Amino acid sequence: MLLLGTPLAWWLARTRSAWRRPVSAVVTLPLVLPPTVLGFYLLIAMGPDGPAGRLTQALGIGLLPFTFAGLVVASLIYSLPFAVQPIQQAFEAIGRQPLEAAATLRASPLDAFFYVALPLARPGLLTATVMSFAHTVGEFGVVLMIGGSIPDKTRVLSMQIYDHVEALEYAQSHWLAAGMLVFSFAVMLLLTLFKRESRP
Repeated sequence: MLLLGTPLAWWLARTRSAWRRPVSAVVTLPLVLPPTVLGFYLLIAMGPDGPAGRLTQALGIGLLPFTFAGLVVASLIYSLPFAVQPIQQAFEAIGRQPLEAAATLRASPLDAFFYVALPLARPGLLTATVMSFAHTVGEFGVVLMIGGSIPDKTRVLSMQIYDHVEALEYAQSHWLAAGMLVFSFAVMLLLTLFKRESRP
């Protein structure tokens, strides 16, 4: 997520291209699009007649739906805004002066990115890491469409809770749901501490 989200966030924060707004809209689309809708179109795209499905078959990878690899790809797309937005905001908050100062000291653009921009954007990177991970762990709709609920293969925690409730196994549901509740609280507390430490 960070390997894809960081350069994308950097481009969105720095570019003046006309493509900036359309790309930003596509990246943030999962925030408002129902997960089942996104999952449906990903299922079509990754299926045997979809463009991604044809590509993976041509590469010898096979089809991605109902596999762990398919879950990873779908989760990456669905959680991308939770990685990109905090990092983009952190890059925008840096401004141009530190990078211009680095340039006057003969730092290359690559050096300025790794040794100036990234350290200054550390709070945004930490927020993106925590938020994207937590969001992916709790996902249900996209997981249901792309992975189903295959035991020991694509069944995740949110699907396990749903299966227990469907089977009227409320005790097991309570344990798993309570664990997710504690986990979510810990995530939000961690983010609060990150923000507090990053303040001057």
